[in-house]
Amino acid sequence: MKVGIIGSGGREHSICYSLSKSKNIKKIYCFPGNAGTAKIAENIDLNLENFIELKSFILSNSIDLIIVGPEKPLVDGIVDFLEKNQIKVFGPNKFASQLEGSKIFTKKLCIEYNIPTAKFGVFSNFNDAQKFLEKIQYPTVVKADNLASGKGVYICSNIGEASIAIKEIFNGKFGLADKVLIEEFLEGEEMSYFIITDGKTIKRFGTAQDHKRVLEGDLGKNTGGMGAYSPSRLINKDLDEKIMNKIIIPTINGIKNYGSKYKGFLYAGLMIVKDEPYLIEYNVRMGDPECQTIIPTLETDLLDIFEACSNEKLKDINIKWINKKSLCVVLCSKGYPDTFKKNVIIKNLNSIQLDEKNYLFHAGTKKINNQIFANGGRVLNFVSISDNFFDARRKIHENLETLNWENGYYRKDIGYKVID
Repeated sequence: MKVGIIGSGGREHSICYSLSKSKNIKKIYCFPGNAGTAKIAENIDLNLENFIELKSFILSNSIDLIIVGPEKPLVDGIVDFLEKNQIKVFGPNKFASQLEGSKIFTKKLCIEYNIPTAKFGVFSNFNDAQKFLEKIQYPTVVKADNLASGKGVYICSNIGEASIAIKEIFNGKFGLADKVLIEEFLEGEEMSYFIITDGKTIKRFGTAQDHKRVLEGDLGKNTGGMGAYSPSRLINKDLDEKIMNKIIIPTINGIKNYGSKYKGFLYAGLMIVKDEPYLIEYNVRMGDPECQTIIPTLETDLLDIFEACSNEKLKDINIKWINKKSLCVVLCSKGYPDTFKKNVIIKNLNSIQLDEKNYLFHAGTKKINNQIFANGGRVLNFVSISDNFFDARRKIHENLETLNWENGYYRKDIGYKVID
């Protein structure tokens, strides 16, 4: 069987690595992939916004299944296009992808289906938003309505910070934004909760805690994710049932009642307040770096899961996991999430000790003349699984010290809430 993976980050490398272990896969293509996927797949550099070009390559190379990793192609409707052309694809359609593509769409669904979430207001111009800011309590949360690669969220402690946030969003910092969302700040602890569904059956796909802030102690600017650990320290049977019954199931049923169907991964970003879950946001794909953290603990053949989901036979699959703790640390280019150098060589990669418990997933890398270069902000993902988080992080730090990449930096405190 031939499989294609769309995307170039650590999420896609981890998916590619897991699929490469399947006995039923003959070849993997990555569009465009990175230096890590190049070792186990064929990287193809196509214009991913040109769906016709992608379709032609898929058909001419007889690719049996396409897996869409990042959110933008999903929001742009790549699943609808491929399905219309009788190409099997894993991921939600354009309508369902509004759960990530429009925060306001999700908020309206929450109201209609009584899904617990923060109170909010929606504004289409600066003046109306500013008037609202004068009436509310602080801190407050300001969000761009559109896709913002995990960065279009501001936690504002006063009206001055909130005004700046609104100006930046309307001025296009995260792309064209017609609306801004201002919502209540919930005091609690965040958790990432994942499921996979074929539109009929829902299966749990792990929990994690992401570290979004660039500096240790969860300080500084928001990033795409500096590291994660799995499972979340908050999850228990009672909370799991609340999340499924109050948030996940009503959402999948809501999409169905709108006349569509949700198929693929669904990532719920939650705030847990006094043992009660509140929906903060949805992502319509696996998280990054949560995917890299969770995938190594998967025992079931990932290809079997993707095929069952695409064929609406997910109920027939028993998803099994290794009973281990997993931790991921992201190595970034110095300067990220602001300005950073590109095309910087990375040496010593062959010196890192990797085995069935220790992994390295590439993100912002490319291979030129058998040398690996950094060409992104988040460059490498170091993952370790162990019986405890302390040992996992210790092993990762050993590998990072071995690499000794002088142009990179990483947070040394990933998992600090679960490591004494």
